[in-house]
Amino acid sequence: MEYLLYARHCHRPWRYRSAMIDENVVPAEVSLVCVVKPDEFWDKKVTHFCFWKEKDRLGFEVILVSANKLTRYIEPCQLTEDFGGSLTYDHMDWLNKRLVFEKFTKESTSLLDELALINNGSDKGNQQEKERSVDLNFLPSVDPETVLQTGHELLSELQQRRFNGSDGGVSWSPMDDELLAQPQVMKLLDSLREQYTRYQEVCRQRSKRTQLEEIQQKVMQVVNWLEGPGSEQLRAQWGIGDSIRASQALQQKHEEIESQHSEWFAVYVELNQQIAALLNAGDEEDLVELKSLQQQLSDVCYRQASQLEFRQNLLQAALEFHGVAQDLSQQLDGLLGMLCVDVAPADGASIQQTLKLLEEKLKSVDVGLQGLREKGQGLLDQISNQASWAYGKDVTIENKENVDHIQGVMEDMQLRKQRCEDMVDVRRLKMLQMVQLFKCEEDAAQAVEWLSELLDALLKTHTRLGDDAQETKVLLEKHRKFVDVAQSTYDYGRQLLQATVVLCQSLRCTSRSSGDTLPRLNRVWKQFTVASEERVHRLEMAIAFHSNAEKILQDCPEEPEAINDEEQFDEVEAVGKSLLDRLTVPVVYPDGTEQYFGSPSDMASTAEHIRDRMKLVSLKRQQLRHPEMMTTES
Repeated sequence: MEYLLYARHCHRPWRYRSAMIDENVVPAEVSLVCVVKPDEFWDKKVTHFCFWKEKDRLGFEVILVSANKLTRYIEPCQLTEDFGGSLTYDHMDWLNKRLVFEKFTKESTSLLDELALINNGSDKGNQQEKERSVDLNFLPSVDPETVLQTGHELLSELQQRRFNGSDGGVSWSPMDDELLAQPQVMKLLDSLREQYTRYQEVCRQRSKRTQLEEIQQKVMQVVNWLEGPGSEQLRAQWGIGDSIRASQALQQKHEEIESQHSEWFAVYVELNQQIAALLNAGDEEDLVELKSLQQQLSDVCYRQASQLEFRQNLLQAALEFHGVAQDLSQQLDGLLGMLCVDVAPADGASIQQTLKLLEEKLKSVDVGLQGLREKGQGLLDQISNQASWAYGKDVTIENKENVDHIQGVMEDMQLRKQRCEDMVDVRRLKMLQMVQLFKCEEDAAQAVEWLSELLDALLKTHTRLGDDAQETKVLLEKHRKFVDVAQSTYDYGRQLLQATVVLCQSLRCTSRSSGDTLPRLNRVWKQFTVASEERVHRLEMAIAFHSNAEKILQDCPEEPEAINDEEQFDEVEAVGKSLLDRLTVPVVYPDGTEQYFGSPSDMASTAEHIRDRMKLVSLKRQQLRHPEMMTTES
């Protein structure tokens, strides 16, 4: 059953659901309370109320009345229509507002207590108490923003309460409880805003502290990984490989390590940016700690990055070293293969070309070996610096293996290059001897050609026997010099052929000209000798003929006896005839072949000149036999 309680001297009634009345539910300034019950109440129940006994305890009088008798105690303007009054009043609206007010009051009061606890806890100087209080009451039970919004809406409703009657009656002002609720709501709102502002600052500080702790935790994760597993990975990678493939495999492994490090370096970059932002907007108390974290993180990351870069450079240098070593090894193999093939050149030009190719290959090997030494020395210098980032680990043994490998490769290449140089020297000497052999053979063949040309010149152009003894003697002297030239050419050819024999013995080969050039040289020389002797005989006979003819034909009164000697005339005639006969006889070579001096016209001209001389001598002889003929002619 619902019970309605109205109090006199109040602007609004209270409606309660219980008949229990005490000072906790009724305002203290009330002097009279009228308890109104429905009419059916009187018919169904007989009750005995002893409210007068409670007057002293409550401080006001309580009476039980029916609705139609309320006007005896309360003016009609203060009663609602359902109690026979004229008061404009919406109980449900008032009740809703009252519930909102009470809810706001309850939530705001509870929220203020929570925020005060949080804020007071955050202000404590002891760090442990601060952290404990914040941990226990960090989040309020209700959303402060929602409570503040509800309070502002409630205050706005209370401040703007202006109602009109349901039938267009006169407007009236808010009731006393609504007017009293406004300052209470405003006070609560002010307290909430103050505590909420402090709470936001606490949250900001807590967020900054949490962010700082998270950064510190992440920094330690990065540092611990880089100084732990990351460094262990680098310590385990100390070799440089013994070939290009091995170095490439190590490089691939190093790239995997770098990939793992790059993830942590990305975290480092992000952390460094966060720390920089906190340093720009941070408090003085956090600057030292932030700078210390930043310095620690940067030192470890830069040191690790330097180690990765050093390792990458070392592997790259090792790869280049093995690449140069492989190229040099291939060059040495090619040079050795070329040296192991027997030389069978066709001529001196091909030998010169082969020799030039050998020199170029040897020069290329020298350049390659020099490059290998430079790469090896650079790699050794890098290995010698490896101890600087070994984190105290003794890398002497590992370095010694690497150093021994590098030095072993360079020494092996040096020995191979030296062997090739020795073989090149032998091959160069052999090829120079072969060049000399071909040169001797070519010069010997040229000597044969020269001798053949001299023989041809002797037979075709050396045909004149002179017009007198003096000219014939000159021709004989020229012929002897001509023979000396031929003799020198023959001797030169013989020497060249002897040199080819010696060179062939040294080269352990057979000369191409041993069975061809020498017989040709000897054959041509014999032909030249036969022709030269024939030429000498003819010139000597011509000298004897011209000398005797000139003696006879000269007028020498002092020697008339000599002139008159018949034997001289007979000798001149005999020599002339013999000379004419010799001009018609060909030169017969040892092999049975024949060859004439000059052309037939040349021989005819020479023979005509001899006959003319013989005619003059015969005429002279007749004159000496018949002097009267000389007188008659004179």
